[in-house]
Amino acid sequence: MRKSPKIEVKPKDFAILTKRSKSRTEPKQVVDRAKIILLCYEGKPVGKIAEMMHTYPNKIIEWRERYTKEGLEGLLDKPRSGKPKLYIGLRDQVLKKLSSPTPKGFGRWDAPLLAKELNCSPDAVWRVLKKDAISLVRQRSWCISTDKEFVPKAADIIGLYLNPPLKAIVICVDEKPSIQALERKTGYIQTSDGKTQRAYKSTYKRNGTLNLFAALNVATGSIKTKTTRHKTREDFIEYMDEVVKEYQEDQEIHVILDNYSTHKKNEEWLALHPNVHFHFTPTSASWLNQVEIWFGIFSKKSLAGASFRSTEELKEQIEAYVANYNKECRPFKWRKREVKGSQLKNNIENLRN
Repeated sequence: MRKSPKIEVKPKDFAILTKRSKSRTEPKQVVDRAKIILLCYEGKPVGKIAEMMHTYPNKIIEWRERYTKEGLEGLLDKPRSGKPKLYIGLRDQVLKKLSSPTPKGFGRWDAPLLAKELNCSPDAVWRVLKKDAISLVRQRSWCISTDKEFVPKAADIIGLYLNPPLKAIVICVDEKPSIQALERKTGYIQTSDGKTQRAYKSTYKRNGTLNLFAALNVATGSIKTKTTRHKTREDFIEYMDEVVKEYQEDQEIHVILDNYSTHKKNEEWLALHPNVHFHFTPTSASWLNQVEIWFGIFSKKSLAGASFRSTEELKEQIEAYVANYNKECRPFKWRKREVKGSQLKNNIENLRN
């Protein structure tokens, strides 16, 4: 086999080619071309190199000549003829359009609507959204309190969570009104693509409603509940009587409440229970009340997808869930995602750049 002429490789190129030839992240064609040039540099015959690289001798000669004439630049792919690239600058156009109002009659942007407005394909829009991790379906809500005393009120409540008075009990109280006892058939179905999903009948029967009071012990995470037919001040006071009855009369109790009308103007009851102190969340900040977290868990675990033939069945379901929950309850770790005002004012172009 005739020996091929040895090519010259600059020291700087040699280091780069060696690194490429051993890379596990570079594309295969880049690794193969680097190996070809290094084998040519060693003076191995073209036929032997072709056999080692599982290719044709003409390919070895082509890459050797391109490197000899152009250096490392010669190992790059040349521009190919054919249909030119479409949608140049599409990313900037998508971001700009997302920051503008939707056409009349539409509530939000989606890929087909963006594609129609930008005169491109929905697939091209989806690629831009996916690359920039932009979701047009998932949403987050925020609520900014306008209470002028937000800081002292919030500090008071968070202080009770993080550093409660010695030997004091901290309780979060609220109610979930008008829980419907809905009756409808539920089960499982298999869709046309072979997937099995939970299903429920679209029609249902209303069998009444119940109001649910709940008190969360912040230190233990345990829940005490009571169901009522109504949501009056009298119901609230009766429930609070049951809550405080579990503790000694001299036990210091701090109760966190929102600003619902039945929670206010209860000075007469508080005068009879001097050991109980009410703390109200700031306006539009009921999320500071930890029992709201429990209500969310309860709704997903106990109510979603359930069917009740009567309010009695609904009451039994609630009581059974609370009993099971209290067996493994744990206190919540207080944390809240920060939402900055400046972030809310930014448009999507600023957020993605």
